[in-house]
Amino acid sequence: MRLRSRLRVSSEPGFWIRIILIVTLSLSLGLNLSPAASAAQGLVDRVIEHKLANGLTVLLVERHQAPIVSINVTFGVGGVNELTGATGIAHLYEHMAFKGTRTVGTKDYAQEKPLLDELDRLNAEIETKRAAGASARELEPLQQSFKAAQERADQLVVGNEMSMLYQRHGAVGLNASTGKDITRYVIALPANRLPLWAAIESDRMACPVLREFYKERAVVMEERRLRTDDSPNGLLYEAFAAAAFQAHPYGFPTIGWASDIQALTPGETDKFFRTYYGPANATIAIVGDIDPKDTLALIERTFGAIPAAPAPPPVITAEPPQRGERRVEVEFDAETIVLIGWHKPALSHPDDFIFDVLESVLADGVTSRLYHALVREKRVATAVGADAGFPGVIAPNLFVVSAAPLAPHTTAEIEAVVYEEIERLKTEPVPAKELEKVLNNLDAGLVRALRSNGGLAGQLAYFQTVAKDWRYVLKAREKIAAVTPADIQRAARTYFTKNNRTVATLVRAPKNVKREG
Repeated sequence: MRLRSRLRVSSEPGFWIRIILIVTLSLSLGLNLSPAASAAQGLVDRVIEHKLANGLTVLLVERHQAPIVSINVTFGVGGVNELTGATGIAHLYEHMAFKGTRTVGTKDYAQEKPLLDELDRLNAEIETKRAAGASARELEPLQQSFKAAQERADQLVVGNEMSMLYQRHGAVGLNASTGKDITRYVIALPANRLPLWAAIESDRMACPVLREFYKERAVVMEERRLRTDDSPNGLLYEAFAAAAFQAHPYGFPTIGWASDIQALTPGETDKFFRTYYGPANATIAIVGDIDPKDTLALIERTFGAIPAAPAPPPVITAEPPQRGERRVEVEFDAETIVLIGWHKPALSHPDDFIFDVLESVLADGVTSRLYHALVREKRVATAVGADAGFPGVIAPNLFVVSAAPLAPHTTAEIEAVVYEEIERLKTEPVPAKELEKVLNNLDAGLVRALRSNGGLAGQLAYFQTVAKDWRYVLKAREKIAAVTPADIQRAARTYFTKNNRTVATLVRAPKNVKREG
């Protein structure tokens, strides 16, 4: 159930499952709980939940240690909501959301708006003629007109005005991330600047302006080149997901396919915004030096004025059962890597908790089973990791093991060792002492997580969005505590099968081979 966001900002919701395990087992084993862990148990009494008439969910936690607040605004939209031909649109809108509104980011919106419309008209004409086979010479007059309109529009733009406004008032950490399931916007600022935040963000939620669209689309294309096309890891994970998910949109890259990004338009992007970024599809979590009554009144005055929007359409496509092992190779001049993934249930399924336990047992730290077998004992790998929720959690997803071989060893040797350890899980119960040791090692992380206002705000907003209830982090305690060695064996036998797995390998490209394209 871990959120995996391979773009800019991400937290680790799966970490909270380990927190739950620590608290639960500490009670049963008589371990001494830290004050932070005790605070986690009282979280249910400290979170104030409020829903506005337009459907916006607000979660508040008072913490008066310092006069600051951390804020996380999470929308229930991501790559999973995209369609073929428009992949990457959620990530592109995340970029556009920082370009401002009718009042922020512009010197005169009344003059700017006709120019933005002219750019869209010219772009549509250029693309129509290009599709009809127009030559570069035939397109040149239109492209010159487009360039001139862009220059006139640029003269009316106040670049990065939103960021500068926040910086002048002491805010830090302004950022955003887009994943498969969610999009989030984060910031921390002095508590007395909360009214400024509410004014800016309610305006951004209500009426963003997609200015500098074509420039930012080019920025995203360059981001794709750097993080995917020129990245061995990026290419491998992209090919891996596409092979594992042949029907479900989890198979699309969050950043989008290059041809789709290049074809996105302001009209499509604005329609996507109006479909998925309504207040009923958003959660605001605020943690820090606040007065809940005053804060809720502020949010009602600002965000409450945004009209309600229709519920966004659900994702209908389901991934059919896999009927045989799938293998894919990606050639790149880089060190070899192997990814092994098995289909597993979504967050809402009772078995999902078992995989969080399995992730820790197999690959959490230097004492984990796979690290011990691959790196320490057999010395065939330099690194190993696992992910219990790739690339998202709201739909059935993958349990992934990743590893890099130690030369001259091969990925085939790594696979053999991994499958041996998987078979052990099926035939030998995991000893209670082994599980206890894994959980105790996470106690320091628990303390750090509970001290962070931003971390807590992120977890509350995340689970409210993907599980429809922030209390999921607390309700899960009973279910995690109920996981038995027999449950682990059953899950391993059910899901860790050859016909249910996909294997992707990064291999060195043969020398002196010319690539087309």
